[in-house]
Amino acid sequence: MSALIFVDTNVLIYAHDRGALDKHEAARRWRAELWKSRRGRLSFQVLEEFYVKVTHKWPESRERVRAESRDLLVWNPVVIDAAVLEEGWKIQDRYHLSFWDSLIVAAAKTAACSYLLTEDLQAGQDLGGVQVVNPFTTLPASIMD
Repeated sequence: MSALIFVDTNVLIYAHDRGALDKHEAARRWRAELWKSRRGRLSFQVLEEFYVKVTHKWPESRERVRAESRDLLVWNPVVIDAAVLEEGWKIQDRYHLSFWDSLIVAAAKTAACSYLLTEDLQAGQDLGGVQVVNPFTTLPASIMD
């Protein structure tokens, strides 16, 4: 199987944000490729952040975001359980990341992802086997075989 790709909240948000057109188009391109390849993964933390942030900014989108969140359940969201929490703390201590970013990386590792799409961490950094990819400066074809 081809490498799995973990998607951070910012990618999902920019797919809705037409105010940042370049990021909007990049996020939509990544999302389409991940749906097509079935390689996208995320966590319930990402789904929760996505729902809260998008419905706060665009309250009229509540039902559409709920529907999209339901659709994203097929990406096998990682549950933040005791094991993910412990791994998150190890990652936080080792790489000096924020707690929330550490949980994202721990969830990506739990989902056996090789890549993490996010603009919040240093692109190219290897975090214990998960490589950070900035989806707004990198095309999907560069890591999708």
